[in-house]
Formats: sequence, structure tokens, C-alpha cells
Amino acid sequence: MKTRKTLLIAALALLSIGIACAGLLKWRGFRATSTPSAFETVAARSIRDFAIPGAERREKNPDSNDWTAIQQGRQDFLSRCASCHGVDARGRTPIGTNVYPRVPDLHSDSTQSLSDGEIHYIIENGVQLTGMPAMTSPHHESAAESWKLVAYIRSLRTPTRDERTVEASTLASAHYTGSQACQKCHADIYEQWKKTPMANVVRDPREHPDAIIPDLSTNNVSKFTKDQVALVYGSIWKQRYFTKVGDDYYPLPVQWDIHNKKWLKYHVPDTGADWWTAFYPSDNMQRPTGATCDGCHSVNYDIHTKQVTEWNVGCERCHGPGSEHVAHPTRTNILNPAQMDDIAADDTCIQCHSQGQPLTKQFEGKAYDWPVGYHAGLHLADYWKLEDITLGQTTFTHFADGTAHKNRMQGNDFVQSLMYEHGVTCSSCHEVHGTENYAQLRKPEDKICLDCHGPTSPNGPHSTTLEEHTHHKDGSPGSQCVACHMPKIETQGVPGTFDSSHTFKFISPAMTDKYKIPNPCTSCHTDKSTDWATKELMTWKTTSPWRVGQ
Repeated sequence: MKTRKTLLIAALALLSIGIACAGLLKWRGFRATSTPSAFETVAARSIRDFAIPGAERREKNPDSNDWTAIQQGRQDFLSRCASCHGVDARGRTPIGTNVYPRVPDLHSDSTQSLSDGEIHYIIENGVQLTGMPAMTSPHHESAAESWKLVAYIRSLRTPTRDERTVEASTLASAHYTGSQACQKCHADIYEQWKKTPMANVVRDPREHPDAIIPDLSTNNVSKFTKDQVALVYGSIWKQRYFTKVGDDYYPLPVQWDIHNKKWLKYHVPDTGADWWTAFYPSDNMQRPTGATCDGCHSVNYDIHTKQVTEWNVGCERCHGPGSEHVAHPTRTNILNPAQMDDIAADDTCIQCHSQGQPLTKQFEGKAYDWPVGYHAGLHLADYWKLEDITLGQTTFTHFADGTAHKNRMQGNDFVQSLMYEHGVTCSSCHEVHGTENYAQLRKPEDKICLDCHGPTSPNGPHSTTLEEHTHHKDGSPGSQCVACHMPKIETQGVPGTFDSSHTFKFISPAMTDKYKIPNPCTSCHTDKSTDWATKELMTWKTTSPWRVGQ
């Protein structure tokens, strides 16, 4: 009798719970937009983790801490996973925030506390009743790729509060050592970096006899000898020559136009040009490069001693002083932009790839054209102000719509873009340690955009095929994303040399007529008019007439 009563009470309790759950479900609805409760989240993860076989759970990643594997995993992540997880792996995407359960933040403790084997099992097999698909093939050919993805996901771990404290304390006491100190442990990265423009923008002709590109005897603009050249700046668009007087370097009044192979005068105009000219005499020999150039073209330029740890953009320019890390390598005693939030990571690049002014224009009576006092990990806006934009007016730095037209303004463009707003970073596209591609892109420029954009991507373009979107034959120059969204309109300082816009906006022919901004249509079809280009765009049914006709 007692047993029957107990069973009856248990049955009624279960029935009550069932009725309550049904009522809750009816009240809340069965919607993907419902935010999972803490109980649901914990229960779902517990069931998922419980279902992973013990042997799989204990597997170790053969690619752990392998830099090449991490890079390959990153590429795979962008092409396979970013549409849901986002390029920053935080899940803040249209899909990630609207599926049930939500796409997890891969930086979070709940993900990073999983073992390598657990993460690998989830990637390989997916998760039932969620949007997480399986990566595995019938013959498990994907296992190697999955381990590379695990290596990349591991690299996303957010430092703990204690690790942040140790990091701040270490950096306060650490000193700069130079990039060569990094070579012992990071040989592959170091060798790649050594080939980049970052590592070779400044060269001493005594150490590099081939540094001076032109034949100096052909110089008919302003004669100088090789012995006068202390440092050479540049090897892609133009080359400038600095001579040393005392502790300072000064620019000679001539430069070599690499593209057109000709000598040109070099002198920044006294008015209507860079802001800092108001603080210096007109003579080049009274405009020291320490204040105008060297802060960005070196590591640890000291405004008092005028000495540098090393010339060029070395490891510590982005990773901070490395003495503690060299002595005792851990992830907490060195800065890593990949571990920073997107704003801090981008600031690391924007500090030099922008036109702006220090908040305090003068330090000790001298004007500096770079953010004195800033280093990686700090908040750049506390030291640096980007040049103002006056909409509707073309200025020395900007077109009338706010797009940059002067050199070294990728940062000014980028902060205006939707890419920046959505957490895409400079390193999402560029590998500063070096690649075989133009501008150190992670992939060739006709392919890298397709990692996140394409006919099947929720990010657009929303067309059946890429050709339907571009209206140019697949594989042609006009079919490349950068042809329309990153036109080469940012001057590199010598005639006929331009770098790409980084706002990613399409500039219509109508804007050329109104604001004199170059547009990609007639920049390519040079024999056609803006009127022709506008009429052509009006026939494109997949393009809004309001965007191209006004």
C-alpha cells in the first residue's frame, strides 16, 4: 500500500512537472529567437559532453602550438565556420544570434575548458539538434584539418584576470630586446617576416650595398653621393634618402619614383599640406625625421636620446617589450594582438597606417607626426586623433565623401567601414609576418573576400552566382571584389601610384560627377564616360538604382 502511494505521488509530481513544462512552452513558444535559460544551456552542454566517448576525450592535438597549423586552421575557420561563428569567433553573426541554441563564443571559458579531444570530436561529428554540422568524411580524411582547427581555437583563449595582471606587471618592467631575440623560438615566423616590407622599409646602405635602387649618376634634380646617405626609406613606390647630422636624420630634397623610374623633387609644401609643417622651417635640413617619420619606422624610438632598439617594424612594435618573454616564454609576459579585442588589435596597425595628430601636438617644443607614448596594448585614442573629415569638401587628406586620398590612410578609411563595425580586424585579411601574396594578404586578393562573402553567404552578395553580382565574366579583372569595393585611389606620394581604398564602399559614377571622387567603373573603362557607366548600372537588376544614380 505504501509503495503504491509513493508511486502515485511520484506519477502526480511528474505529471505536474510535465504540465508546467507544457505551459511554459506554450507561454514562451517554440522559437529560435527565445533566449536559452541558464538551465537549458548547462543541461545541453552537459548532455553533449557526456556523449563524447572517453577515448576521444583523451586524444591530444598533434598540432598543438604549431604556428603553421594555427594559420592553416585559421584559414579553414574563415572559409568553413565564420558565417556562423563570425570572423572574430564570438558568434555575433545573423545566424549565430538567431539559432537555438546560440552559437558559442569560442573565446569563452565554456569552450576553452574542453579538452583538445572534446573540441576535435565536436568539429568532426557535429552536435545533434543544433546548427553545428559534422566535418567528417566517410574515410575520416578531415581529421588532420580538424586538428588544425583545434589549434586555432586554442589560440583564441582569453587571458584570465590574473594573467592580465601578470601581463601588465611584466610589461611595466620589461625592456626591448630586438627581433633577433625572437628568432630562436620562432624561427619560421622570423624568416617569413624578414622578407616583408615591414622588415625592410629602412635600410642602411653600408649594411645593404644594394639598398639604393637607382644609379645616382642619373640624378639631375639635386645631386648627392652615396656617402651622404645614412638611411634609405622605401623600395616599392618611392625611395627617399636621409642623411645624418649629429643625432638626427634629415631627408635629402630628392626622391626616386620607382614605378616611373625618374628622379623627383622631395619637399613637403609649407602650406596646404601636412599639419606639422607649420612648426618647422621650409628647409629639409631643419625638419628632422625623428619627429616626422622615425617613430613608425622603428621599434622604441626615444624622443630624448633619439635612439632606437631597431629600425623597421620589428616584432616588439606589435608585441611590446619582450625581455621577460625571451627569458621565460609564457603567453602572459608578451602582448599578442590576436588575443586583444578588435579595437585594440586594430589600434596596433592604425597607429602608423593613418593620418592624424597627437592629442598634444608638441612635446618639449617639437611637433611629432606619430603617437608619442603609445605602444601595443594601450588605447590609441588617448594619444592620437585621426584627421577630421569635412563632408562635402575635398581636403588635403580626404575626398568629399570622407574616403581618404592621401597615402598611409588605411586606418582612416577602415574605421568608417561596416567591416570594422562588425569586428573584422586588419589581421583578418593581412598576415603581418609575411605571405607570398600582394600586401601580405592571407590569400590572393581575388579569393580572400570569398571566405566571408559569396552567393551562399548570409553576408552577401545576395545573388545566385558571383557573376550575377559583378556583371563581369568570372575570372576577369572586373569580377574581383576589390575592383569595385577597394578601388586604387589612395596616392602613394609619386605620380601614378595608388593603394586601395579601405572603406569597402562602392563609389558610383554619380559621385564622381558630384564630388570628383574617382569611381571604379570609368577608372577601368577609361574610354567611357560617367554618363555611360551610370546608364549601364541602371540596367543591373540586382543593384539598387538609388545607390548608383544619386
